[in-house]
Amino acid sequence: MATPLSDTPLSPLKTVAVVGLGTMGTGIAEVLARAGRDVIGIDISEAATAQAVTALEASTARGVQRGRCTEQERADVLSRFRTFTDLRAAADADLVIEVTPESYDIKQQVFRALDGIVRPETILATGTNALSVTRLAADSARPERVLGLHFFNPAPAMKLVEVVSSVLTAPSAVAAVTDLALQLGKEPVAVGDRPGFVADGLLFGYLNQAAAMYEAKYASREDIDAAMKLGCGLPMGPLALLDLIGVDTARTVLEAMYAESRDRLHAPAPILKQLSEAGLTGRKSGRGFYSYEAPGSATVVRDALTPLDGAALTPGRTVRSVGVAGSGTMASGIAEVFAKAGYEVVLAARTEEKAQAAKARIGKSLSRSVDKGRMTAEAAAQTLERITPAGSYDAFAEVDLALEAVAEDLEIKQQLFATFDKVCKPGAVLATTTSSLPVVACARATSRPQDVIGMHFFNPAPAMKLVEVVRTVLTTDDVHATVREVCAKIRKHPVDCGDRAGFIVNALLFPYLNNAIKMVQEHYATLDDIDAAMKLGGGYPMGPFELLDVVGLDVSLAIEKVLHREFRDPGLAPAPLLEHLVAAGCLGRKTGRGFREYARR
Repeated sequence: MATPLSDTPLSPLKTVAVVGLGTMGTGIAEVLARAGRDVIGIDISEAATAQAVTALEASTARGVQRGRCTEQERADVLSRFRTFTDLRAAADADLVIEVTPESYDIKQQVFRALDGIVRPETILATGTNALSVTRLAADSARPERVLGLHFFNPAPAMKLVEVVSSVLTAPSAVAAVTDLALQLGKEPVAVGDRPGFVADGLLFGYLNQAAAMYEAKYASREDIDAAMKLGCGLPMGPLALLDLIGVDTARTVLEAMYAESRDRLHAPAPILKQLSEAGLTGRKSGRGFYSYEAPGSATVVRDALTPLDGAALTPGRTVRSVGVAGSGTMASGIAEVFAKAGYEVVLAARTEEKAQAAKARIGKSLSRSVDKGRMTAEAAAQTLERITPAGSYDAFAEVDLALEAVAEDLEIKQQLFATFDKVCKPGAVLATTTSSLPVVACARATSRPQDVIGMHFFNPAPAMKLVEVVRTVLTTDDVHATVREVCAKIRKHPVDCGDRAGFIVNALLFPYLNNAIKMVQEHYATLDDIDAAMKLGGGYPMGPFELLDVVGLDVSLAIEKVLHREFRDPGLAPAPLLEHLVAAGCLGRKTGRGFREYARR
């Protein structure tokens, strides 16, 4: 009995054709040639084929200069890459990877033509990140040999490859392509067929929200990008990343995602359409959210929207001493930051013992800095001397800036602001470190709401550079200027945002985390695959489930609820799986179990 074609073991994929020699196609061709494969590069444009050869020559020359390969190895790589303008050149390929524009018409034309050119056992892979692999496979004469192979840009540097199966794909084809990805030094993640797959499925929703946030004039493009880089450790801000990907490409991906999900978070922000139709597609056109030196350049140049350096027109108030209310990790971290910058700090808690314990924690932190050579023992001692612990908020009588870092509970914070109102001198700036509660509600607990502002530090405060500066509709200009001046003195990067749930970072971060939970809940991908996809494909320092377990599932759920309540968007409703884990007491690392289990200390 003959073996069915779909189960026939496949020979090693030695000769690979890459159809479409844009940036991504050229990058994939380089990866394959470096790994010893014979590569057939095909593009209808002779200019594109010439450019691909030039790019590979330049890249391998850099490799020789940096000692990563020899001249002989470089010559071998270049000899393995041949270019053509006719699809018939793919006749002898074991695998064809198409990386043509994101259009069903174009991709279907390529696949139909290949059906009549390649051998029956040849695998056909699409590099799409937005279109249905199943639809492309169903249109082919060999659907069992069609799958998705989604590399990330730049292909030589990025480790992730998503291997996308349709319901029609033969397991042997998936196995052969997965083996190839491993031989290329990549990390393959197996995913099912839905727009965006794992990495882009999570990434583009976040990018879309950032575009909408900018369009609503909630924050400047520079502040949105700085907030996500400094607050989340991301390699690029979302608007700069949209310019790199291409605003038009992002719009196409989101349209495909929205057509499938009907989730408003995937409905492309109108600004993406406006920029696309105006030809302002990002770096490739020389202008998108930012302006660039030239089309294709990565160098941002000033334009009409670039903020002026030192453009503060209102002088701030003088701040010599600071009061920090609280005794937890955040309070002690903030007190350490101010003391290091030379401010006299009053660290007040509900009891003298708690305040002393918080000061002792700062002492240990400073000792670690001395041990690591980051500061001298003398500087550490002087820093600690500037901190005065107190068991009563009456000690804030003479401070110029009073800042609370107590529990994330509105009633507790309002009581504290009422106390600040009684004990702090006239003209003192009153600040809250809340990450999700309305700042104006704290302000209204005082008789001087014009002096109240948000200063959202990130944990751990001594290490994290970002401070979200949150003005209410009542905050005066000089209070805002004061806090920005103080941020400069304590070497933090301030970003301005209005008083709405989540500010910048949490409003963009937590819907992304929630969507990752929904992927697991729907059995689309595993925790490990999603974490790997976002670290390797998105450059995130931690995968979403690692991060959720660190933040705490109870804290994450509370923030999700606040966002859902404020914006009333069904897509922001907390994933039921998150609610179930919190109800079961699985709160993350602090309880030993969250999405994963942890060894008890």
